[in-house]
Amino acid sequence: MTSVVELYEQLASAPDDKTRARLIAEAFERMEERYPEVKDPEVKDLATQTHLRETELRLQKEIEQLRSSVLRWLVGLLAGQTAVILAAIFAIVRMQ
Repeated sequence: MTSVVELYEQLASAPDDKTRARLIAEAFERMEERYPEVKDPEVKDLATQTHLRETELRLQKEIEQLRSSVLRWLVGLLAGQTAVILAAIFAIVRMQ
């Protein structure tokens, strides 16, 4: 693919508007070949930086909610495990 600087030089040295228009059309054609999703009519929403940032923030929020949920379960299970161990120790001491 022609670099942007080369395209600029070609446009600057083009003798007339018709030649410039052809160079621009060819550049768009090369871009569409390289990125076919740009011209695909089925693709209505290409991701922008804003879309990606919103998705990232939404995922971070969900991860934080899951983290707190897992932490609550972990604390509950640890408390239950501790209670079972203490009950077992108490039962063993009482049997002696």
